[in-house]
Amino acid sequence: MFDTCIQINLQRGFGGGEVFTAALARALRRLGTGTLLYADPHARSWSSLPMPDTRVEPLADPADLPGLMRGKPRSWLLFHTLAPAEVVEQLRSQGHLVSAFAHMPLYDRDPRPLAPFDMILAGSRHVIASLHAAGIRRVHPEPLYAVAQMDRVGAGSEPLRARSRYDWDRRKLRDRALGALEPLWRGFLPETAYARRSGLALGVVSRITPIKQFPLLFTHLAPILARYPAVHLEIFGSGGYASVRDLVRALRPLRERVRFWGHQRDVGAVYRTIDFLLTGLPEKEALGLNVIEAQTCGTPVIAPDAPPFDETVLHGASGLRYRDPREDKGADFERTLELVLGGGFRFDKESARAHLLRFSEDAFVERLRALVGALAGAGPGRIGAS
Repeated sequence: MFDTCIQINLQRGFGGGEVFTAALARALRRLGTGTLLYADPHARSWSSLPMPDTRVEPLADPADLPGLMRGKPRSWLLFHTLAPAEVVEQLRSQGHLVSAFAHMPLYDRDPRPLAPFDMILAGSRHVIASLHAAGIRRVHPEPLYAVAQMDRVGAGSEPLRARSRYDWDRRKLRDRALGALEPLWRGFLPETAYARRSGLALGVVSRITPIKQFPLLFTHLAPILARYPAVHLEIFGSGGYASVRDLVRALRPLRERVRFWGHQRDVGAVYRTIDFLLTGLPEKEALGLNVIEAQTCGTPVIAPDAPPFDETVLHGASGLRYRDPREDKGADFERTLELVLGGGFRFDKESARAHLLRFSEDAFVERLRALVGALAGAGPGRIGAS
């Protein structure tokens, strides 16, 4: 049994991986295991996530870890952002147990960065299947499904207002320049508070990143949505310049019926303002924390009928799944939309509650209990394959 789990998450942005990291720290605490989190010195998200008794230390370069860990008691390290193989091997040679969390499926990705680790953890059966397909065998057999985390620090303290749709990458010269200019031109825009419009509100509540494939999705869906004047689209989230630019282009058929609101801290309030959550395309998605959050708030989900959404959306109860629009040009999505507009679907609270039990904090703690048991007494290279 390890007294502490050392998590390494060097992401600067905020997304499901960061919410999961914090949830993991809280659940481990219930098992009597503390957490030391090494984070990027420039990351600003950790203060918004409740992580009692979790130490957060800055780490600019994972290559510094072997020096920091040298001479320390045997420890369990869990990388959310992967380290180079030589760093992993140095840590293993010091006797530490070095694991990694696969936050994305490996389809069309290079599996070699995961090869040096003692064990790979994943958040869905979809990701586990992708690991096996890539020939990786040291995989914990059970998915560590995410937990909805709605009580973020500062949530509920301010109304929903339009914020920047961009998540500037300060490492890029273009983004630094545009990020510096944005406050100047935004200062000339009137401040917009969210007000619900009549009709059916479909919502995107997500970072606008390539793995979601929103531009490709709406290339198929936007012309369909444009034929139904009662439907409008609310987008809560931010992304890189190119991702936002491509999404705006794909949404042109909707004109003024689409609004961008940027990243919002009070995600619970966001889900309560929309009628349905729309997901992105499936194959690059690991699980979809927003899918779980929405259903927890009683907001149904409309998602493609494919992994991982077959794990998270209970069709006909907590949401509706439709055929991938790349296969039928959106015909099944349009049938789903007409069903919704005709009042043919209602969120089934009882069935949804039973379905969502697997994503509860208590269930998460029990999954971690089994994981900690599998790790107990294991050393580098001696953890069995799934």
